Amino acid sequence: MKKTLTLSCLAGLTVLLAYCCAPKQISTTKNATKQEVPKTTFNNAISTIMAGSCSPCHIPSKGGNKSPYDNFANVKADIDEIIRRVEMEPGTRGFMPMKGQKLPIETIAQLKKWKADGMIEN
Repeated sequence: MKKTLTLSCLAGLTVLLAYCCAPKQISTTKNATKQEVPKTTFNNAISTIMAGSCSPCHIPSKGGNKSPYDNFANVKADIDEIIRRVEMEPGTRGFMPMKGQKLPIETIAQLKKWKADGMIEN
């Protein structure tokens, strides 16, 4: 009887101590999920994509005469069309960029993320 009582107390103490430690682990996990992924902005990512991938056709300072994508307002206004056209297969009428090579999927994902993040300028 004494052994049973002692074992029961030890088992109860073990369970109690296990639950005492659990909130620290949970709170650490919650803090990790609260960290926000930085939002994509026009100035930190999209302007570079436009300058590198849409030049010279859509960058007036480089001789382009099409819709200028060297500024936030124009890219924001045309983002749906830009995404649609860069997702086309090369050789399809309307495919962009005209250089003939499809943009990397990471670049297209950045354009989509910028749109999903609310098309922020800065």
